[in-house]
Amino acid sequence: MTTEGNAGWWKRREAAVALGVGSVHQRFVTAGDNAELTDVEGNRLIDFATGIAVCNTGHTNARIVAAVKRQLDQFSHASFQVTPYPVYVELAEKLNAIAPGSSPKKSLFVTTGAEAVENAVKIARAHTGRHGVIALRGGYHGRTMLTMAMTGKVAPYKAKFGPMPGGVFHATFPNAYLAVSEDAAMRSIEDLFVADIAADDVAAIIVEPVLGEGGFYVLPPAYLRALRRLCDEKGILLIADEIQTGFARTGRMFAIEHSGVEPDLMTVAKAMAGGFPIAGVIGKAAIMDAPGPGGLGGTYGGSPLGCAAALEVLKIIAEEDLCTRAERIGSLIRARLERMRADGFSALGDIRGLGAMIAVELVVGGDPARPDPDLTRAIVAKAGEAGLILLPCGMRGNVIRFLPALTAPEAVIGEGLDILEAAIGACAAKFAVPA
Repeated sequence: MTTEGNAGWWKRREAAVALGVGSVHQRFVTAGDNAELTDVEGNRLIDFATGIAVCNTGHTNARIVAAVKRQLDQFSHASFQVTPYPVYVELAEKLNAIAPGSSPKKSLFVTTGAEAVENAVKIARAHTGRHGVIALRGGYHGRTMLTMAMTGKVAPYKAKFGPMPGGVFHATFPNAYLAVSEDAAMRSIEDLFVADIAADDVAAIIVEPVLGEGGFYVLPPAYLRALRRLCDEKGILLIADEIQTGFARTGRMFAIEHSGVEPDLMTVAKAMAGGFPIAGVIGKAAIMDAPGPGGLGGTYGGSPLGCAAALEVLKIIAEEDLCTRAERIGSLIRARLERMRADGFSALGDIRGLGAMIAVELVVGGDPARPDPDLTRAIVAKAGEAGLILLPCGMRGNVIRFLPALTAPEAVIGEGLDILEAAIGACAAKFAVPA
């Protein structure tokens, strides 16, 4: 705990940190323990955000800390492209073995999720000899220039930063809640082939099996299977962006497993190393080998500390059965939200998700066509004041997402939901709009 409070640190932050770096909560963290954080004033915070789906295995997990310390005692950096090290190869072997599908796999490691997405596009272009990329509206793939173009949301990610790189196109995301059918979504891809880019110029179609920043809408399994058939027919690679959905969050190791679809390439990051920076691309071996030596990599790519942490994360997920645990946590959150809605909180619209990747849409009078972003912001702020860290999301800014640690005790989950219910009750009347 420091001697300066949150308000003082916020004042210093405003003076020292660029305006474009946003923060949802004005709390400055000094410690973390499993599903909880402590701020500079000693306040206990229940964390339903986990650093945006990073700490699936909890904050400062003792096993991960020990694994990183062992690696740190040996060496912290050597650059795999100069002098390779065993922990990188071992992690690649483990991920290749558990990646969806029966095709032989290979992996590469970088540092950030956006970097992984850019490398997946590079690989797809090298393999196919094509340039085009199709993403879905509402998808989030990063903030670098190429991934920003691929991200299907303008504010705040693209505003003021254009022009965007060429060769990137957006198709419709199927969304039953907002009356967008799977057939309409598939037709939007065919429309791109007619009006914007020939199918034989498209290198890849990239999808999040569950939209992250876009609102936690789940891609229907039938749509993913239809997309797989389309890609096979047109010679297009299918990339699954599992950066937010991966590593047991949805009740499977990777969310695309719910559909039975094998992607050609898959990007991973976030929860991969329990809080240490590492990301990667896992894909079919013949595709991964399309770029020649030197075409892929980065100075810090596959940090030995990140690799050591990631190997321990994989052991924890398996030994503690965190996929099953995700299903249990998700069912607790979903049941509580549904009970609140049944008890008269009509602002709670669609409740959705997979495993412990759950969201609720805030709407006026239960009407999907009337989003309520003001109420959403108010609930997130009120809950934060009471000690619960939440994250908003969604194309319309009216979704609250729930991403607690998969190692969180059920009592802590329940305590957090009590705070949420009180926050909704306090805000709902204030922001009530006549139906």
